[in-house]
Amino acid sequence: MSFYKRHLFFCNNIKDGEEQCCSQFGAKNLYTYAKSRVRDMGLLGEGNFGVSESRCLGRCEYGPVMVVYPDNVWYQYIDQDDVDEVIDSHLLNGETVVRLKID
Repeated sequence: MSFYKRHLFFCNNIKDGEEQCCSQFGAKNLYTYAKSRVRDMGLLGEGNFGVSESRCLGRCEYGPVMVVYPDNVWYQYIDQDDVDEVIDSHLLNGETVVRLKID
């Protein structure tokens, strides 16, 4: 059995200069929101779900991005509603949120 059922990673990379990066789009705040929400649901931790931040995930052109493992599904998101939809649909029920999915 895996440590987590699913693990959600938020890119929070900060780039110098004018290159696009996820941090320019509020990724840190939405990561914090997602982690708090999953924690408040009592579902954060071993045997349940992980929510982590990472540095560059290499999908800068879609920023901000997050990825769900082990499913290897990538999402672009804009706001808390998008994050809620990924948590409710994908983390909890294993259903891909097609409108947010990137290939």
